[in-house]
Amino acid sequence: MAEISQPSGAWYFEGDALRIVPGHGKGVHLLRSSFGEVRVPLEAVASVSHESGRKSGRLRLRLRDGADPLVQATGGRLPDAADPYQLEVARDRSGVAEYLVDEIRNALLLEQVASGPCDRYLLPGPGVPLTLHGSDGEVTFDGEQLRITWGWGAEESKKSAGPRALALDDLAEIQWAPPVGWENGFVRFRPKGVAPASVKPTHDPNTVVLWGLRMAKDIAESALLTAAVLARLPHPSGVPAGPSLAKPPAAAALPAGEGADQDTILRRLRELGELHRSGVLTDEEFAAAKKAMIDRL
Repeated sequence: MAEISQPSGAWYFEGDALRIVPGHGKGVHLLRSSFGEVRVPLEAVASVSHESGRKSGRLRLRLRDGADPLVQATGGRLPDAADPYQLEVARDRSGVAEYLVDEIRNALLLEQVASGPCDRYLLPGPGVPLTLHGSDGEVTFDGEQLRITWGWGAEESKKSAGPRALALDDLAEIQWAPPVGWENGFVRFRPKGVAPASVKPTHDPNTVVLWGLRMAKDIAESALLTAAVLARLPHPSGVPAGPSLAKPPAAAALPAGEGADQDTILRRLRELGELHRSGVLTDEEFAAAKKAMIDRL
């Protein structure tokens, strides 16, 4: 098992999964501590990297599209401090981080993990019930129904619409936009049969505004609630596209004598694995191509 422990959290690679444990203390973002420990199956991983810096480095885990409701909900817009799939690494621990990266990459290679999109979530959504305390209203979600109540800061258009209750089956879409600096964010719910709203979030009775001045709390509560709802809606990605039917030369994927980087070789190996599983490559052709690729590592 490869592992690394830092003040902001710890990563433990167990061969078939990466266990991520958040750190404790004031330096850990509220989203990380609220999200809690998560076990990422190897089949959900697209890539992993360690970026070196002058004072510290950063481990970054990239999941396959559609594998995780939280990533689907936030769309890469989480600040680094809030992202549970990143870990700041002290400079003197960079060797340990690189070893962990190599172990995960080798496992991805040997298990021929596909890098394309998923047609189902491979990680569970956050547990319920959940509550979002927005700047103009409050949203609660119990796993089946969303309830919105308006506070004193809501516009009259929202107050006059009154409390809202949306059954999960009646929801067509949920959108999340984080607060950034002085700019407010929002969570917008679109019921089935209702056209996308053209009014500002402050006037839309299906939207709760997030106050930019309390960014950590609003990001944590809103991202978790959005992810919990998405995890219970039909998966958005659909069935991933099949592999290309073009049959590649067995050992000519990379020009001879050129030092291709490891990520490129891993990607080519995954593509070969998909072609083999689909029957495009025979066992003999796949074995020869795989050996040629591994010899380049």
